[in-house]
Amino acid sequence: MDKQKYDLEDRLVDYTCRMIDVVEALPNTRAGNYIAGQSMRCCHSPTFNYGEVQAAESRSDFIHKLGICLKELKECRTALKIIIKKGLIQPTDKLKGIFQETEELIAIIAKSVETAKKNRDAQNLNIEN
Repeated sequence: MDKQKYDLEDRLVDYTCRMIDVVEALPNTRAGNYIAGQSMRCCHSPTFNYGEVQAAESRSDFIHKLGICLKELKECRTALKIIIKKGLIQPTDKLKGIFQETEELIAIIAKSVETAKKNRDAQNLNIEN
């Protein structure tokens, strides 16, 4: 089985590009335009903020910036849930892949935050002892 290695930054860039396609497919209605605007902002944020994560000035800064990525991905997930529930893009099955990718990115970033916090706490314990 061929295992493909993913660079998280590249994966986030691909995610943002796919979300742009979702936004462009939304109807030109008040609701569609509102969700489109909000989704456009939140789908770019994790990608752009991940660039800042890579240049974090401290472990705490790293955790904080990753947390922003996580919050924005969760906002994307909520927007997708609304789009699906309201049937704003038909057939809604077309959104299964991007919804799954959102869930996977949330899991990756959440685990990264958890690991970074554990490492920070372990380092703080070592300093105190």
